[in-house]
Amino acid sequence: MGEQQHVKFPQEVIDEYAALGVDLPALFSAGHLGTRMGVQIVEASAERVVGTMPVEGNTQPYGLLHGGASAVLAETLGSVGSMLHGGSSKIAVGVDLNCTHHRGARSGVVTGVATPVHRGRTTATYEIVITDENDKRVCTARLTCLLRDVRPGDEELVRSAS
Repeated sequence: MGEQQHVKFPQEVIDEYAALGVDLPALFSAGHLGTRMGVQIVEASAERVVGTMPVEGNTQPYGLLHGGASAVLAETLGSVGSMLHGGSSKIAVGVDLNCTHHRGARSGVVTGVATPVHRGRTTATYEIVITDENDKRVCTARLTCLLRDVRPGDEELVRSAS
C-alpha cells in the first residue's frame, strides 16, 4: 500500500513544472495521507484525472469503505485537475467538497474519475465519480478549488510537497 505508480502527464505539462524544479509524479502522489490510504494517480490532465484506492485499510467499523476515504480520493483527484488547469502560475486550494455515498464497498479497489464542470480563471469545479470493481457507482462528489496566484515563497512550498 502507498507504492507509487508512474503518473501520465502531457509532455508540455511535465516540462512546464520541471522548469520550476517540480517533479509532477512525486507531487501528485497525494502526499502522506494519500500514501497511507494507498491512493494512486494513474492518469492526469486538466480534462480527466483517474486514481485508485484500496478498500482494505480504509473501512469504517462495519467493514464498509469509509465515506471520509472516498472524500480523500475525490479531493485528491479534483485538486490535481484544478492545479493542472490553473498551470504553474496558480495554486489550487479546495474550498468546497460534497459527497453523496450511493452504496458500500467491502473489498477490492475503487476507482475515481474527475472531470471538469467549470474551469475558470479563479475557480475550478470537478465532478468525481467513484466506482467499485464491478463499475457500480459508490460515490459522486463535487469539488471546487480556488485558483490563487503563486506568491513569493510558494514555489518552495510546492517543491517541498514533493
